[in-house]
Amino acid sequence: MKHWQYWGLRARLLLAFALLSVVTAAAVAAIGYTRARDAIVQRAQDNAVIEMTGQIQQLYPVPVVPPDRATLAGIVDELNGRKNAALAVSGTLHEGNMPPAVLTPELRRTVASGLVGWQRVEVGGVTRLVLGTQLRIADGHARTGTSYPSGIEVYELRNLDGEIATIDGLARDAWLIGGAALLLSMLLALLAARSVLEPVQELQRAAHRLGDGDLDARLAVRGGDELAAVAGTFNSTAESLQRHVGELRRMEADARRFVADVSHELRTPLAAMTAVTDMLDAEAEQLPEVAGQAVRLVSRETHNLTRLVNDLIEVTRFDSGTASLALDDVDVAEAVRATLRTRGFTDSVTLQLPAGIRATLDPRRLDVIVANLVGNALRHGAAPVTVGLDQDESGIALEVTDTGPGLDEEVLPHVFDRFYKADTARSRSAGSGLGLAIAWENARLHGGRLTAANRTGGGAVFTLWLPQHPPAVR
Repeated sequence: MKHWQYWGLRARLLLAFALLSVVTAAAVAAIGYTRARDAIVQRAQDNAVIEMTGQIQQLYPVPVVPPDRATLAGIVDELNGRKNAALAVSGTLHEGNMPPAVLTPELRRTVASGLVGWQRVEVGGVTRLVLGTQLRIADGHARTGTSYPSGIEVYELRNLDGEIATIDGLARDAWLIGGAALLLSMLLALLAARSVLEPVQELQRAAHRLGDGDLDARLAVRGGDELAAVAGTFNSTAESLQRHVGELRRMEADARRFVADVSHELRTPLAAMTAVTDMLDAEAEQLPEVAGQAVRLVSRETHNLTRLVNDLIEVTRFDSGTASLALDDVDVAEAVRATLRTRGFTDSVTLQLPAGIRATLDPRRLDVIVANLVGNALRHGAAPVTVGLDQDESGIALEVTDTGPGLDEEVLPHVFDRFYKADTARSRSAGSGLGLAIAWENARLHGGRLTAANRTGGGAVFTLWLPQHPPAVR
């Protein structure tokens, strides 16, 4: 029964209609069959008793003296004229073509009490009717009208072939009617399932379209029943969703455009500011201590702002779908070493880079990914930081591990979110909060993936997997 919920509505309706039809047909057929059978058998018994009583009356006058075998045989011959097996019994004598074994003690007691008895018995696997009565002798006094037993018991064995055939016909008709009722119920179930499930299937298809982003999905409202009300509710919900999604998309587009415009507008003054701060940096040693510190602070924050603006511009390219790959056949190990040398990370990192691993990828975007991962490990983890490289038939895998405190479990799902900083898990970051998000986007652009986890022995591990050939060149 617990699996019922996993069945489709069509199967449930068909099964429900079939069960209802079977139960109803079986109940009606069983009641009708039982009553008809009992009536047929009762009528057969009543007719047999009447007929036997008439036959017995033809046997009178009954001899007064104890009968012999010849008398019993005459009685049997008279009864056998009706083409039934008969048996005449007097004391220990019995004559006839009916086996005495079919007589039950109950029937013998009934007949001995002076009543007409009958009983259904099985003879050779066939149901037969045994009837018995006692011949009585009148005392000859018309005024008293009494009689006494003659000592002769007469039994008849009658077949019920006609009645059995009639009962079998009733059973056959009951099965046929039940089968026809089942077929009719299945047809009605199919029609009901079609009328009920067709709107449900339309609703399912429309819901799938809506879930896939087709906000124009609507249902045709037919009639005024509950399904029509559901269709109307779906349409109003879809219209409201379309309106809100359109508004959200417009706001999101405005926000992206604003960030892109502001970022581009900031690049020109930032370039000038960076040039000036670089010049001041060169003269910082000759300036008074406080002035030198201020110059170095301004220079550092200017470079941070420049990096933030560049990251924002990169993010807007991903959001707008304009980011693309400049693919090249690259020696991956050498490209990783070049990134570490450029950033000054070589002395702080342990390398496990097998030679000869080549892949088709965008060198600039690989440089961004590696720089962000290694820089993140050096800032927030603890030495030693290890960079490992491996390759199989499907692609390459780059792992960056550290031995720091690792990432809290609540941080792991958000580590690649934009502007997310796990301050409670690690020391405060001086970055923009976009580095790992940009690395993740670059991995996705290659058709790869970037994941984060904690090592068993402590520390975090970031795993970059890139396909051997990105989708653009497959």
